[in-house]
Amino acid sequence: MGKRKSSKAKVKNLNITAVISAVIIVLIASSVFYISTLGNPFNKENTELVAVSIPPGSGTKTIGQILQKNKIISSAAKFKLLSKMKGNDGKYKAGEYSLSASMPVEEIMEIIISGDSNTSRFTIPEGLTVKQTAEKLAANNLINRDTFMAELQYGTFDYKFMSLLPNSSNRLEGFLYPETYDIYTTASEHEIVNKMLAHFDKLVLDEYYTRAAEMGYDMYKIITIASLIERETLVSSEKPTVASVIYNRLAINMPLQIDAAVQYALPEHKERLDYNDLQVDSPYNTYQNTGLPPGPICSPGIESIKAALYPADTNYYYYVLSPEKNGSHKFSNTYEEFLKNKNAYIKSL
Repeated sequence: MGKRKSSKAKVKNLNITAVISAVIIVLIASSVFYISTLGNPFNKENTELVAVSIPPGSGTKTIGQILQKNKIISSAAKFKLLSKMKGNDGKYKAGEYSLSASMPVEEIMEIIISGDSNTSRFTIPEGLTVKQTAEKLAANNLINRDTFMAELQYGTFDYKFMSLLPNSSNRLEGFLYPETYDIYTTASEHEIVNKMLAHFDKLVLDEYYTRAAEMGYDMYKIITIASLIERETLVSSEKPTVASVIYNRLAINMPLQIDAAVQYALPEHKERLDYNDLQVDSPYNTYQNTGLPPGPICSPGIESIKAALYPADTNYYYYVLSPEKNGSHKFSNTYEEFLKNKNAYIKSL
């Protein structure tokens, strides 16, 4: 009887072992199948490309959630697991990407790792007005011009200089900082304006606001002066000297007589002003009015802004283009000397 019980026990143990082995095999097979499907496309039939934005600082978990929310992948958890298995954690780059649910997950990973995002680049040079900026962006199919102009007038932006601006259609004149920008192809007009204002805010430091107050100005008037400097000279080294002429004239209530300000008042840009242009009835006519014009006439660069804040110490009241025709100017403190320099320039033409 003992041997019979022992045989039954062995058979029972063999059966249990077989069951356990079968379960293990099933689990292994299931795991292999699960892992093998991690990279499968969410929907092979859906080839529509979707613009997906990955914000800076996004970890693998967050990226997976963004992709799942946009219905690009089936599961954020699967994306995180496959990323860990492939050693992709920490390799993903922020940006905007064109992705579809028909892509294998590994292809999606490679695209986001590459950083080859959907961006457009544009450059706004110093000295453009907001209208010229809008025209340039519209010509490159980056904005709807009317929407952009409405954003300039009515858009809400959270920067300390906003409280200084007038309630007018050109309130942001001078504050769309001239620079080269990379933007997402889906960026809205609001986002483009905000990016340019944010760059201005980054470059114009708190100490500049303090300096402006010490001079008896606010930042809006400083940018107004900087815009005049920007349009008056292309030579960086003489910007502080041009600034000194502006301040010297303001100090004695002498008209600034800056052609570029008159140009701003005209309905269309003219290469050369004539006598009738100088009679235009506008607060921007710095021949007919003393003091500063009502606001900036273009977007100045940081060199012009610094020149407005830290002008040279001179007794100059006049300047005229130099006969050397290199863009520089001849400066003088008397009208007689100015006429002499002006005649020398005319003779050089």
